[in-house]
Amino acid sequence: MSIRIDRIVTRGGDGGQTSLGDGTRVDKTCPRIEALGAVDEANATIGVLRLHVAPSSPDATCLARVQSLLFDIGGVLCVPEPGAPDAGADNFRGGDDAVTALEDATERLRARQEPLHSFVLPAGSAGAAHAHLARTVVRRAERRVLALRREAAISPSVLRCLNRLSDYLFVLARHLNDDGRQDVLWEPGG
Repeated sequence: MSIRIDRIVTRGGDGGQTSLGDGTRVDKTCPRIEALGAVDEANATIGVLRLHVAPSSPDATCLARVQSLLFDIGGVLCVPEPGAPDAGADNFRGGDDAVTALEDATERLRARQEPLHSFVLPAGSAGAAHAHLARTVVRRAERRVLALRREAAISPSVLRCLNRLSDYLFVLARHLNDDGRQDVLWEPGG
């Protein structure tokens, strides 16, 4: 695939609208654009998280793939799929493979960690804190895609990918806190 972007400033969105992948003009506040923006934000937080992961680690490779996956999800979301809401559009090729890869990466890390006996606060090392932040942003993206699904057909594997990604980011945060040994645990009543 060859992509060429000749102009960044188009002035096309100055009136509060933007174009979808099929050329349809929509308000920048519509649920589809909200979902796209949330997925984009999740991708950006993962870019920051990558600064805290050793470049030679399997997790650096996984996070690079995740960023491409999120871009693919954005590509799927930016082109409306014909069909009723919850029709189970299947326009996300490779989504099921991505779900399996995220499950495998999650289990690879989880197997090294002691079981939890308390809730974990989003803190600890800088890397863990960024992984927790990315996890919460991915959860927001998942909620925005669910809201979009009320009015449009969305591939079920998009939601599964976002759900598995937040699981992976949780265990990655624990991994970046010395596989949970440096987790900051919730203390009821603070």
